[in-house]
Amino acid sequence: MPPQEDIAFAAQRRWTPGTIILHVVIGVLALLSVMPFIWLICATLKNRDDFFTYSFLPWDHLNTVTLENYKLLFQRQPFATWMFNSLFLCATHTALVVTLSSLGGFALAKYQFRGKRLLMLVMLATMMLPSQVLLNSSWRLMYSFGWLDSYLALIVPGAVSVFGMFLFMQAMKAVPDELLQAGRVDGCSELRLWWEVALPIVRPMIGAYTLLSFMGTWNSFLWPQVILQTPEKYTLPIGLANMIGLPAYETPYGMLMAGTLLSIAPVMILFFVLQRDFIAGLASGAIKG
Repeated sequence: MPPQEDIAFAAQRRWTPGTIILHVVIGVLALLSVMPFIWLICATLKNRDDFFTYSFLPWDHLNTVTLENYKLLFQRQPFATWMFNSLFLCATHTALVVTLSSLGGFALAKYQFRGKRLLMLVMLATMMLPSQVLLNSSWRLMYSFGWLDSYLALIVPGAVSVFGMFLFMQAMKAVPDELLQAGRVDGCSELRLWWEVALPIVRPMIGAYTLLSFMGTWNSFLWPQVILQTPEKYTLPIGLANMIGLPAYETPYGMLMAGTLLSIAPVMILFFVLQRDFIAGLASGAIKG
């Protein structure tokens, strides 16, 4: 069949009634999924009087659209401090947990030692315990350490992630044993093998788990709410939650929506930077056996 006929045949198959219906359904579902974000953006541009009057924007008098909510957010609330606190906490915790998880995954994948199977069973068992069950005992432990109202209580307990170690263990299985053996023959230490041989190969998993860890820490609310007591140390979720007043008329909904929208930006930026590694890393971790 000539190339021109191949192209025409492919185009004809591509636009069958079934594929048209499929594209329409996908388009409708995509529109429904972005509608909350469109509503959120519109909510940040409305004044207090129009907030409950219009679902989206007052199209009949767009002159009332304003950026005042963003201005008031930074003037009346320490939003920049909350943002900095969250970024610092997420960056520190993510760097630490990715490092330790990759080390643990490397050890589980490439070393054989007595009790390894039992250790992995115990690690799996710890994943079955909800974090809320350990909330009281964890608080008492942090109190005995003197870490209440300290970021140490938010960083150190979650620095070792069983989930992360298992992800990296699957990824580390792709590192050829021959490369590691050749490195040992050349005099490389085990730490140098992990840093210079294993990590470059599992780079997609590093990107994927960096994004997962960052998002988990960024959205964390319950544990920071229990630990942090000084308003200057609040993270974004706690700061935004404290803006909600019990009487509806006292809650600055416009500023709250503006803060919510701005809080999405760092995660979105990180996702766009790491999206290729995120998809490739999760795929590799799923298919390596």
